[in-house]
Amino acid sequence: MGLCLGAIPTIEKISPECVPLWLDLLPALSGEDTTKSFFQELVNILLSYVCKSFRRSSKVLDFHHPHQLREGLEGFSLELPDQPENLEQLLVDCRDTLKYGVKTGHPRFFNQLSSGLDVIGLAGEWLTSTANTNMFTYEVSPVFILMEEILLKKMQEIVGWSEEEGDGVFCPGGTMSNLYSVLLARYHFFPEVKTKGMTALPRLILFTSAHVRITSIHVRSCLFILSINMGKMIPAELESSIITAKDQGCVPFYVNATAGTTVYGAFDPLNAIADICESHGLWLHVDAAWGGGLLMSNLHRVKLQGIERAWSVTWNPHKMMGAPLQCSAILVKKRGLLKDCNQMCAEYLFQTDKHYDTSYDTGDKTIQCGRHVDVFKLWLMWKAKGSEGFESQVNKCLENAEHLFDKLKQRPDFELVFKSKPEHSNVCFWYIPPGLRNMSPGPERNRRLHEVAPKIKAKMMEQGMAMIGYQPLGDKVNFFRCVFSNPATQTEDVDYLLEEIASLGHDICIRD
Repeated sequence: MGLCLGAIPTIEKISPECVPLWLDLLPALSGEDTTKSFFQELVNILLSYVCKSFRRSSKVLDFHHPHQLREGLEGFSLELPDQPENLEQLLVDCRDTLKYGVKTGHPRFFNQLSSGLDVIGLAGEWLTSTANTNMFTYEVSPVFILMEEILLKKMQEIVGWSEEEGDGVFCPGGTMSNLYSVLLARYHFFPEVKTKGMTALPRLILFTSAHVRITSIHVRSCLFILSINMGKMIPAELESSIITAKDQGCVPFYVNATAGTTVYGAFDPLNAIADICESHGLWLHVDAAWGGGLLMSNLHRVKLQGIERAWSVTWNPHKMMGAPLQCSAILVKKRGLLKDCNQMCAEYLFQTDKHYDTSYDTGDKTIQCGRHVDVFKLWLMWKAKGSEGFESQVNKCLENAEHLFDKLKQRPDFELVFKSKPEHSNVCFWYIPPGLRNMSPGPERNRRLHEVAPKIKAKMMEQGMAMIGYQPLGDKVNFFRCVFSNPATQTEDVDYLLEEIASLGHDICIRD
């Protein structure tokens, strides 16, 4: 079935003598035709970009250095004018903004945990922006408020909580979701913090893996627990640290376990950690921002066994489930705690004598009050794919990771950071140039190897046909981290990536 948009005039035909300005768009009295024309041309730009994003012959990025973009390129200027520019120039600016950006939906973009370009999710984001409403009260956002409730209940059910349990909100990213969990845990154990502040509390201590950072928490209040292979928290070390903290007069109150670490994709042993938390009466939070998507897979959800015992969970559908940025949820087992912790009863929003059920006014659950609508795109994607569609998508991403792992094992010019099969879709490895392949392990080899990934990455970005991240970690020098969350990526793209790295790195010059 085709779509007939009718004869929409171009901007030039509307105004042959004077190209329209923003004042000629709606709500101008005669602005409907000009608005239709402007949007049609904008949609053409967006459709062209979307189609190019999926073409392997298209570049992932057209790289320019910051000073080049600031100085302006081919009529594209970032400077802000005093006088209004015409609609034609705005369309050019829209086109160039996309041209000089990064196609994160490209099948060969491996750089971030959040990648891909879901067409249904994109449609949801367009509608969300068109509605331009706020998630703080039912009166201004009735449909989206109910969608959020339904989505959160579905996610809580998948985590494994009962129908009588569960609360939550969508947040601007996983870091904010994790911060909510700390604030909730503190309020749960010490509700007087809301009226008396931190000075009324003992010295509180939280615990997390050495591979994780909790933003906005003073380092003296956070103990990093030693990890074993691939960054998994050691339960015995956790319990020992809790006992030591108590002996020092501190009050342990919170443990952050990770389901899918950012670099290695490791999963902490959740049941063992939950046993310790229950024994010592501590709040257990599971940061499943990256790994939560595996709950959609019957094959892989076993890696999160024990997550149902958590008091709170962070889950980012904008990562493994492919929802457009941003889409992150904090799930809380104890119903009502979010509101009790954060409620400020602003009378200009949360009147008690409204004519509807004001329990649907969710603004008092949050520390930010006003919130962007992040639920509709995920709701629409779930309607389009069903839970089974997400399961297939997740399984495919992990199959790609296994394919890369198997290929790397067979090649003498690459070396895996870990010899064991990856638990998630993270695969970490080094490219070994010819000059280093026969070199004995040691500080000098490490020094030279440390320079390899950045040099290859620089060449790769200049060429623009693929993109992958790298980093050092602990005692390991710079290595590549390939992550799969893009449903468009196929095994041919994985093979291309390896050949591209080998080609760019074969003649690389390493300083003596």
